[in-house]
Amino acid sequence: MGNSSLSQRVQEMTESATIAMSQKSRAMTEKGLDVISLSIGQPDFNTPDIIKEAAKTAIDENYSKYTPVGGFLPLRQAIADKLKRENNLEYSTDEISVSTGAKQAIINVILSLVNPGDEVILPAPFWVSYIEQIKFAGGIPVVIPTKIENNFKVTTEELSSSITHKTKLIIYSSPCNPSGSVYTSKELNSIAIEVAKHKNTFILSDEIYEYINFTNDSTSIASFPVIKEQVITVNGVAKGFAMTGWRIGYAAGPSWLIKACNKIQGQFTSGANSIAQRACITALNEGEKVSIQMKASFLRRRNLMHDLIQGIPGIKTNKPNGAFYLFPDVSSFFGKSTSDTTISNANDLCEYLLSDALVALVSGAAFGAPNCIRISYASADEVLTEACIRIKKSLSKLK
Repeated sequence: MGNSSLSQRVQEMTESATIAMSQKSRAMTEKGLDVISLSIGQPDFNTPDIIKEAAKTAIDENYSKYTPVGGFLPLRQAIADKLKRENNLEYSTDEISVSTGAKQAIINVILSLVNPGDEVILPAPFWVSYIEQIKFAGGIPVVIPTKIENNFKVTTEELSSSITHKTKLIIYSSPCNPSGSVYTSKELNSIAIEVAKHKNTFILSDEIYEYINFTNDSTSIASFPVIKEQVITVNGVAKGFAMTGWRIGYAAGPSWLIKACNKIQGQFTSGANSIAQRACITALNEGEKVSIQMKASFLRRRNLMHDLIQGIPGIKTNKPNGAFYLFPDVSSFFGKSTSDTTISNANDLCEYLLSDALVALVSGAAFGAPNCIRISYASADEVLTEACIRIKKSLSKLK
């Protein structure tokens, strides 16, 4: 019995590296160790009061019954209004599906589109769950490595040369988790024109970090008419509204595909949480204005962390334009050691920094970029400063 009884699909699935590191650091903290965790993608702000009040009202109004599989109509209308107002996207309410977080929206899309043997293109670095969800559906991940010198962005030419008759889907995020990269309107337009030549290839645009964008260029690839019918836009409230625990995400796309997503969701979870949905109507109607202060804090922290990390010998980093991560190249430390530890890769480096510096980071290997590590700066300035002091001290021991 035991592991041998588990299905092949679960045995082949890799545990989420971000969640694993978060659990490990939490366990050390519970033992009394002063661990600084910069491993998880979670804003350290509280949900805005106006959204919390909407949830309390929903409780008082007895929104305690099962919800429609695809989400409350008023919430889908609020999403449609938001997409039109902020993203220049026209979607009807039957082209929108609400899920238990953007993660569920993504797996719904993948299971609706990908057959065993279909290829799915992933520019690397990519969010850890994309590749596991693709493999779970029987798809074949086609990873395109990118370079720090190009701010970890895939070029139209690289994308074009990777598309085959088997390519069913392309998945990317902008702003990107883990690199913080933001694709410009010009770059997305070029990609849209290229992918539009392949009518059986779709794009999943993950825009969950949309509000944490430090540029003046926030473009949804679905806003280009040439590609709109081939795009599924995924978003949610977790990052922009500091609502990670509320678990509400959504997908917008062609009605035939959204219907399929609802069909899958109806057999797994049914509709998302009723109270959270009602609160999200208020969140989406309020829009970006409630997160302006958070964005300003993240920008300040980005600048602080970039300067601190740049000051550590051996670390190579760029300056990301969104999200709340740095994704430096740490390959110069590979092959170095202390008296009892040898660093062979980014995994080893993260384990070393956790034990020696008591700082939790995530290896880039899980994101398809094995020379890098992901550092979340969703913490207070003084915490980030202390973390960098510890990291610099520990890395200086490696010879």
